[in-house]
Amino acid sequence: MLGPVILAASRSDRMRRLISAAPVTKQVVDRFIPGETVDDIVPIIEELTGRGLELTMDVVGEDITSPEQAAAARDAYLALVDRLKELQLGERVEMSVKLSMFGQALEGGHELALANVRPVVEAAAAIGTTVTLDAEDHTTLDSMFAIHEALREDHPQTGCVIQAYLFRTEADARRLAANGSRVRLVKGAYKEPAEVAHQQKREIDKAYVRILKVLMEGEGYPMIGSHDPRLISIAQELARKAGRKPDEYEFQMLYGIRGEEHLRLAAEGHRMRVYTAYGTDWYGYFMRRLAEKPANLRFFVRSMLTKG
Repeated sequence: MLGPVILAASRSDRMRRLISAAPVTKQVVDRFIPGETVDDIVPIIEELTGRGLELTMDVVGEDITSPEQAAAARDAYLALVDRLKELQLGERVEMSVKLSMFGQALEGGHELALANVRPVVEAAAAIGTTVTLDAEDHTTLDSMFAIHEALREDHPQTGCVIQAYLFRTEADARRLAANGSRVRLVKGAYKEPAEVAHQQKREIDKAYVRILKVLMEGEGYPMIGSHDPRLISIAQELARKAGRKPDEYEFQMLYGIRGEEHLRLAAEGHRMRVYTAYGTDWYGYFMRRLAEKPANLRFFVRSMLTKG
């Protein structure tokens, strides 16, 4: 399995330097990360929303080593909120944040991350949108869920992400579905040990369906994070059986992957949200996209062989 190898490479400084220096890398990275600044990304936002899609924006970056860097990440999101306000797109564009960017791994990181993310959530609410807390590796999740609960006291629309490959996730889903949360379900893209996570695709897919059924039958708002045609079809059937209307759940897919499917689902009346990342610290995000799907890796290797 290449996924774990690629995820290990995502933490290697040597591989970071090698891949970053490859002449073709920027061209390929642009497929998944279409800009470095807010100004770069505005045309993408306008294009996608103009085609009937919704977005969730991610300012990429994870290797935060100081409170100053965490504050800079907060400010980058606040700048994004300001631009969305100018564009009057608050109702169409939300934001996704990784708490590691807000200082979660630093000393006193739980309190620091909460203090940094709160003003972003408040600013988002002021323009009619919201924030979803992305899930990271399993050691960070108790902190993430506690921050999610704290933010929902004043902003109940704040969302969170759960990962189907973790053994704990079905129980997390039942708790979140019961209290009306917005929950994005993904398969999971971190290298996790066998003691805490399923390792085989078949088992992960089965867990995904079980958990999605819990969310669809619950009181919350499910967000189906998948590009898998079979899981998308199953999600539609589960929504129908649960009596959900098209505006009572949504599909989410990554920018740069299955773009025609984004438009097809939107044209059929589904809420379709495109997870769109931008920023200069793209390496970790890019490597996880390669690890998630063999086709992404083939695309990158083929581009390096033909364009390098």
